[in-house]
Amino acid sequence: MPRPLPWLVALLCTVSQASAQALHPAGELVERSASTQRQRPDESFRLATQALAVLAQQPDADLELRARTLACSHLSERDRAAAEREVAAAERLLPQLRRKALRAGMLGCQGEIHEYAGDNVRAMSFYQQAVGVAEAADEKELLAGALFQRGYLRGLQGEYASGLVDLRRARSLYEQLGLAHQAAGTLNGIAIVYNRMGDFTQARAYYRQTLAAQQSAGLLREQAVTWHNLGRANENLAAWSEAREAFEAALALCREIAYRRGEAHALRGLAGVRNAQGDARGALALLVDADTLQRQTPDARLRAQIQLQRGIALRLLKRPADSLQALDEALEIFKHADSQAELVATYDALAATEAELGDWRAAYERQRQLKTASDRLLQRQLDQRFATLKVAFDAEAKDKENRSLLRERQVAESALDESRQAGRVQLALIGVAALLLATLTFMALRMRRATARMRLLALTDDLTGLPNRRAVLARLRDQLEQRGAAPCAVMIADLDNFKAINDRLGHGIGDEVLRAVGTVLADAVREPVFVGRLGGEEFLVVLPETDRESARQAAERIREQVGALDLKRWIGEGSLTVSLGVTVSGSGHDAPSDMLRRADTALYAAKHGGRNRVVLDGGH
Repeated sequence: MPRPLPWLVALLCTVSQASAQALHPAGELVERSASTQRQRPDESFRLATQALAVLAQQPDADLELRARTLACSHLSERDRAAAEREVAAAERLLPQLRRKALRAGMLGCQGEIHEYAGDNVRAMSFYQQAVGVAEAADEKELLAGALFQRGYLRGLQGEYASGLVDLRRARSLYEQLGLAHQAAGTLNGIAIVYNRMGDFTQARAYYRQTLAAQQSAGLLREQAVTWHNLGRANENLAAWSEAREAFEAALALCREIAYRRGEAHALRGLAGVRNAQGDARGALALLVDADTLQRQTPDARLRAQIQLQRGIALRLLKRPADSLQALDEALEIFKHADSQAELVATYDALAATEAELGDWRAAYERQRQLKTASDRLLQRQLDQRFATLKVAFDAEAKDKENRSLLRERQVAESALDESRQAGRVQLALIGVAALLLATLTFMALRMRRATARMRLLALTDDLTGLPNRRAVLARLRDQLEQRGAAPCAVMIADLDNFKAINDRLGHGIGDEVLRAVGTVLADAVREPVFVGRLGGEEFLVVLPETDRESARQAAERIREQVGALDLKRWIGEGSLTVSLGVTVSGSGHDAPSDMLRRADTALYAAKHGGRNRVVLDGGH
């Protein structure tokens, strides 16, 4: 996806040395180039080029490096060879710099060049160097920009926790410096990481927050990027109309500011929406334009994303051989970039195409690769969510530990000074050891509580607060294994016409309705009965030691309670209804999958029979 500006380049021309360089005739050109980069990229590049022409007559190493960094940042996503020439020219200036930390900006641009080419390993090496240079010089503006670049790439590579640490630190630095627009742009980067972590709803909320700030400030390029990213979040949520609107807004802005790479990304997004809605011919027409624009940039991942959508469209048009060629190209690029989420999508598309060709052995192998990649991605997302919580805890504990150690150092130094005359060195050391022991004990207790919280998060549905699918099915499995001869009833509750609520009123209202239903179900059951959310608008209720008639009566009570919900403030007039499929375990061994299949069949019968009713498997 197009990325927010690293802000590093823009910051090269804000505060430091402004008064000294204002006297140089190229100084104003550099300042204007930086200030227009987020609104009119081509104008920014033209001003940087003019500044370099002036500097050829009146040299100033610091100003020239800043101008070349601005030019390099513009060219890195358009013309790799030209960007590398700017890097070479900048490196010749390094011995002459007064402000040595400006090298961080050029290191950042070198990282961008390799990132756009799909070489993330080398890109990360340059970003690491940029952080080190800025940090060593205590240049907060440059450090924030370098942290942004490193954090963004870490998120792309699946290192979500460390990426969020970098991005949040960058945002904190911008806020300390009073740079509100840059802080808002960093929030966009944080949203991208949440999107890749699978938390699409949170990402969408962050994108909307960022977009409001960018619209207020008139940052056209950044608005285009955020609109596109909002479209990706809606694409992941299968909110196709909202995704289309966001991509169209991004496309219009990119065309207004002549941002070709962003235009190609927006066209890819619109093609993805058309593929999802079955309009493969419309998707291919958009991808022709996207491909033409992409060939003007060195962005390898964009090329792969276009080929992925082309492969999907060609398969839908019954051209599987052409589809396979496009998908194979996308697969190689995504493998090289270690882009796990896109690898999963590509393996899925390849499996469908191989099946279309009738090569079932190859289709099976693609399905196996799909499962491996999907499991790896889900495990990484879960691990990184845990790591994110741990990092937050560790950061808090580290801050407290550092403050405690600082106090201890002051106490120890005072005690040592006195001990030279009074012989109290040993007593002071014992006191320090006691304080350290107390600190470590406190940290251990906090870590234990944090571990418990992380385990709870892994088993809880974020939206409703009920146990999630993993938790409720694990408990059902335990119940079935331990029940002996006692029956166990299971019911699946599915909200009627819920999709219409989402389509008509939006997913925000749909989420509120799901929370309300979750509250009704939680209040309706008492141990040993338990309830959880299976996903979407489906909930599972398990009733141990319950026969068919008692289960039916319980299901009827739930149906009536849901129907009595007062939802006027969200959906207006009308009521919400629910259909329930119920089954009871047999005398033999029943697996959770058997119970769910029978309950689901009964639920289908309830839906088919007119909704708002209870159906037992094998009966009414």
